[in-house]
Amino acid sequence: SAIMNPENKIIALKAGRNLQVFNLEMKAKVKSCVMTDDVQYWRWITPFDIALVTETSVFHWSIEGTASPVKQFERHANLNGTQIISYTANAKMNWMALIGISAPQGRIVGSMQLYNKDRGASQPIEAHAAEFSEIRLEGASQPTQVFAFASRGANGSKLHVVEIDHVEGNPPFQKRSADIMFPPEAVNDFPVSMQAGPKYEVVYMVTKFGFIHVYDLESGACIFTNRISGETVFVTAPHQDGVIAVNRKGQVLSVCINEETVVPYILQHTANVELAFRLASRANLPGADQLYVQRFQQLMGQSQYNEAAKMAASSPRGMLRTENTINQLKHLQSVPGQLSPILQYFATILEKGELNRHESIELARPVLASNRKALLEKWLKEDKLECSEELGDIVHPHDATLALSVYLRANVPAKVVLCFAQSGQFDKIVLYCKKVGYTPDWVQLLMQISRVDAEKACDFALSLVKEDPPLITADQVVGVFSSQNMVQQTTRFLLDALKDNKESDAHLQTKLLELNLLNAPQVADAILGNSMFTHFDRPYIAQLAEKAGLYQRALELYDNLSDIKRVAVHTEVLNSEWLIGYFGNLSVGDSLAVLRQMLEHNMAQNLQIVVQAATKYSELLGPQNIIEIFEDLRCSEGLYYYLGSVVNVTEDPAVVFKYIQAAVSTGQLKEVERLVRDNNHYDAEKVKNYLKEASLPDQLPLIIVCDRFDYVHDLVLYLYSNGMAKYIEVYVQQVNPSRLPQVVGALLDVDCDESIVKSLISSTPAQFSIGDLVSEIEKRNRLKILHRWLEAQASNGSQDTGLYNALAKIYIDSNYDPEQFLSSNKFYDPRVVGAYSEKRDPNLAYLAYSQGECDDELLRLTSENGMFKQQARYLIKRRDLGLWAKALTGDDQQP
Repeated sequence: SAIMNPENKIIALKAGRNLQVFNLEMKAKVKSCVMTDDVQYWRWITPFDIALVTETSVFHWSIEGTASPVKQFERHANLNGTQIISYTANAKMNWMALIGISAPQGRIVGSMQLYNKDRGASQPIEAHAAEFSEIRLEGASQPTQVFAFASRGANGSKLHVVEIDHVEGNPPFQKRSADIMFPPEAVNDFPVSMQAGPKYEVVYMVTKFGFIHVYDLESGACIFTNRISGETVFVTAPHQDGVIAVNRKGQVLSVCINEETVVPYILQHTANVELAFRLASRANLPGADQLYVQRFQQLMGQSQYNEAAKMAASSPRGMLRTENTINQLKHLQSVPGQLSPILQYFATILEKGELNRHESIELARPVLASNRKALLEKWLKEDKLECSEELGDIVHPHDATLALSVYLRANVPAKVVLCFAQSGQFDKIVLYCKKVGYTPDWVQLLMQISRVDAEKACDFALSLVKEDPPLITADQVVGVFSSQNMVQQTTRFLLDALKDNKESDAHLQTKLLELNLLNAPQVADAILGNSMFTHFDRPYIAQLAEKAGLYQRALELYDNLSDIKRVAVHTEVLNSEWLIGYFGNLSVGDSLAVLRQMLEHNMAQNLQIVVQAATKYSELLGPQNIIEIFEDLRCSEGLYYYLGSVVNVTEDPAVVFKYIQAAVSTGQLKEVERLVRDNNHYDAEKVKNYLKEASLPDQLPLIIVCDRFDYVHDLVLYLYSNGMAKYIEVYVQQVNPSRLPQVVGALLDVDCDESIVKSLISSTPAQFSIGDLVSEIEKRNRLKILHRWLEAQASNGSQDTGLYNALAKIYIDSNYDPEQFLSSNKFYDPRVVGAYSEKRDPNLAYLAYSQGECDDELLRLTSENGMFKQQARYLIKRRDLGLWAKALTGDDQQP
């Protein structure tokens, strides 16, 4: 056999003891099991549970999970030998009813086992059909659970309705019993099934012979009885608050209550006015409108206002729930200790259902005024209020989030969008609009948001332009923000919207920079500094940057030389390192022009940067061009500092000479002194002449040049003729004592007083060549001036050959006992002294040569002067055969 799931496309199959469940849509097995006993009856009791009845027990099998069928209870003995025809359970699955029939003595007997799971107890009852349901009693806070069952015994047929699981606080439900009437043509008929109609709080009972009986569960009263099938009905099921049945011919029959006629039918055929009232009220049915109006007016006339309020609140289809009724109840005085009529009215409606639009608005006002917003939230979550735009408008000042919930339920897209925006839920706005097909005026909406919260407006605008396609253009956003003077938000929006740096956005880039240059220059400076944009109007932005004092940014943007020259002079606010680097971007001509302009504008302020720039780009700009600028502007200091930075690396004599001039002009004589001493690339003649013409207060630089390049004679003549003899002393005493011979020679050439010369020689450190000194003086036939000085040096132990050569010459010339000196002194040079003496006195020459054993010179001297006697003595003294041979052969070759 097979049974179909009541809600889903799932089928359960049974073959013997094997049970399987399949999902037809997924074409997959859901679950399976093998029972240990045969299953006599089975049915779906919920969309997820199957009841299985074996000969001894009842099981529930869930198709969820992996659990096997779970035993619920064992069958009662009163069901032994019966045919199981029905099984039902309540919603909580704690009450269950199993029904079987048998035919003892030719009469169909119904046997039912009612089982309570909580107590684990069973009760056998004679019954043919049963059903669990619930009703709502007047004054009850929760539904009342009831159990209805029908039986036909030997003494007649009865319908019983009893309460199960009583809820504390609910009024007790009195057991109802009603006779079941069978027509004469169906005296052997009996109930076979019962199905509940929860909406109407009725129960449908179907009999074997095709009759249907409809009973009111609260009162037990019969509402309707009629035959629906001429054939036997063997199965039924609930269907749309009615019942569906199948008879033996396979006909499918559907029975439900006709809502338009049921109340008039009750009034006409049963005259049960109370039943008509209750059914109309609980199921919101027509047919009792006039009665409701009459009773409401009657209660109002009797001052039973609370009862009237309850009645109006419970009126079917809300026929009395009108604005007029609310206005009547609002103005009534409440009885002390009781709810006011209007509150009783609202309480009754809330207890059973939801308020309509006008009621929701009327109740919301006092609730919010008394600061009981939580109640409103509770009713809204329970769907007790009919949401409308007006209700949302009332709630909005108190709670924007709650108002949003109202607008959503009321489907007021404009207000929903505004609430989303105000709460910063921008990502939801577009999704919501797409979902409901609403297209707001995005510009106007953005304008509204910007007036309330500028930052949220900015976030919202960004979300709109990022949609594909954009829901609003960046130009429109800028227009809205600009109208509100939202500088900061416009900036934030554009920084994000323009981050791709598209050429098509050039005007917006210009707008962004313009806006900040006029209102927030620091921000504009940062934007330009990050090089984020490249398509804006550069000349225009450069002008604004200049006006804002952002001279560096202006220079970065200007291309025109006159603009650059005008801005570059503001070195007091420009970063010097950056400005120097900036010159690397200019052409040679422009760089030179700007440097000149800077000096012309404010030499004192701009000199240092000009010098630094000239130094860095000296090779590129050309030293002569730079020198020309400084010279044209008579800026010796600048020229000095510039050349000082390049002079040590240049090999251009002209540059070095200019530096010397600049140093002299600025009084930097120590630097002049250093340069002429260390530099090897200047024109010595030119520098010497310039220094002489410059008439420096310190002649040391001139001294150094003349010393290095052997202009000693010129130096001495210049110094002596200009009365600067002291610098001659400085020269030989401190600068270069080795130059004393040349200095003395020059002084003698200018007829300097011998005392001065002698003093200079005496005071000069002995770091010069005495031979050179003697030579210089000897050239000028003034050797005698050294007499005393030479003797002093000799007495001090000097062994300098030149010294003794000079003494020998002086002694010879002055005939100051030369024989004694020549024969006793061993430090003079015999060849030099001998040669000196030959024309003066050959005998003295012979003495000098013999002392030094100058063989060749002596042989030549004696031979030339006929001094053979002295020659023979010398040969004997020497005892050198080789020398004898040379003398005898007349070898008089000069050495």
